[in-house]
Amino acid sequence: MAGRSSKIQQHINYKVRVMLQDNRELQGVFLAFDKHMNVILGDCEEMRKTKPKKANEKEERRVLGLVLLRGEHLVSLTVVGPPVQEDRRAPLVNNPGAGGPGMGRAAGRGAGPMGVAPGLQGPAPGYGAPSHQMMAPGYPGGPPPGPGYMQPPMMRGPPPGRY
Repeated sequence: MAGRSSKIQQHINYKVRVMLQDNRELQGVFLAFDKHMNVILGDCEEMRKTKPKKANEKEERRVLGLVLLRGEHLVSLTVVGPPVQEDRRAPLVNNPGAGGPGMGRAAGRGAGPMGVAPGLQGPAPGYGAPSHQMMAPGYPGGPPPGPGYMQPPMMRGPPPGRY
């Protein structure tokens, strides 16, 4: 099995034509395969021969792009062209600002330079939530009264006067 796998491995990135059981032909760049002979083709184009009511046979073509073909539907795989030389990912790797297909970018709905958007600041004062001063940790009623103020230490054990 390794011999057959290594033979087909040599044809990765070649332009191939695949014949399917339903008489469709697909042509594209052979990108990958697995042990079930499932095949991935890039820049794929489908060619289908149809017979209209008038006896002339017509070939329909349509662009499919990236295609995964299940191995059980393949009849044949034929090399029709040399390996594709251009690596489309190289410009994106070397120049992250170039953009293009597959490039993730912010879509303009996030927080801008002004901070939190007006609808996301929380409820208006007096509606549904305590004020920020009540929520301040450690000091009842808000921030400490002034410089040098120390919070009384937390006591452990029973309350004073009860032994």
